Amino acid sequence: MSRVSSTARSTRPDRADAAAASATPVPLTAAAVLGLQGYRADPSVSLLLTTRPGPELDPADRMRLRALARQARERLSAHPEHGAGDRITDLLGALDAVVESVTGPVDRAVAVFASPARVARFDLPVQVLDRCVIDPTFATRDLVRALHRTPRHVVLLLAADRARLLDAPYGALAPVTHGFPRTDPGHQRGTPARESFLREVDKSLGAYLRLHPAPLVIAAAQPTLSAFQKISRNTRRLAGTLTGHHLDTPTEELQTRLRPVIEEYLLSRQAEALTVLVQRDDQGRAVHGITPAWLAARWERPEMLAVEQGYFQPARLSDGGNTLLPVDDIGQVGDPEVLDDAVDELIELVLARGGWVALLTDDTLPAGTRVALTLHP
Repeated sequence: MSRVSSTARSTRPDRADAAAASATPVPLTAAAVLGLQGYRADPSVSLLLTTRPGPELDPADRMRLRALARQARERLSAHPEHGAGDRITDLLGALDAVVESVTGPVDRAVAVFASPARVARFDLPVQVLDRCVIDPTFATRDLVRALHRTPRHVVLLLAADRARLLDAPYGALAPVTHGFPRTDPGHQRGTPARESFLREVDKSLGAYLRLHPAPLVIAAAQPTLSAFQKISRNTRRLAGTLTGHHLDTPTEELQTRLRPVIEEYLLSRQAEALTVLVQRDDQGRAVHGITPAWLAARWERPEMLAVEQGYFQPARLSDGGNTLLPVDDIGQVGDPEVLDDAVDELIELVLARGGWVALLTDDTLPAGTRVALTLHP
């Protein structure tokens, strides 16, 4: 353990204890991500690490996480512009405490955030590019990507005489108890579902979706599936269907079967984003490239930001903040005047101004621009 870290623990045990408690992962929700994005403190340290899923953090992954923490310490020590004294000592102590306190179970990646006054950990269901980011704000792009990758969705499990509803607010399926489960005691075995029963199910589904709007997946065997889709008034955001009887399918197996449905839904969202981009290009309401997108996001009404997932861009900001100058010299990364990842800052800016973000597969946008912003007509 470093001397800085040991000093922080010995002189400020309350802060270290609070940081260790923050090693408990925060549920990945849009509200949690927006809260993190709204926080600003210089310096703010973000550690992103791909991990091996399991009941505990793999020892090799812990060593890699410690290495990222050492990188943060070295960078902060090398640039006094970040600050000094108790403030930085507290930050480093909190960072070490949360890194050492990370326990399982872990998913595909872990994200650790630390500033002089805030510490948080998230587990992510997507792999990340391992990195240490030190900027005035936290690097939340991978959290946004994870939200897009595992969007909250509702699953209706339906049979001729039974119905259950599951919600996945954090990627994990949980039963809905308001209005569900439902049964049809008048149904005769071996006969099709009664229309009156299906309408009751649809009514309960609609009541839930009005309070908790989300994409819907319907899992049912034929002909029940077709019959329900024919009478339902609540399939406007239908993400897909799963054919078969799944009312009693174990949760883990059900999640495995649902994954391709959600993946296909996400691909359709990418297609939707590209369609919007083409339309706005024709209207003269789109800009391409990070520098024009940054200026437009500040001064116009951003509608949709399309970003290729593998695009990271260090950059400098002008004094007024309107001009963003990409930095191609990797040796300048770590300079307090250089944003480690201006793409992450742009994502936060667009979201804060009411736009939405589409994360695209690499090499999707034309001419290597890597990022495009559409503006409200």
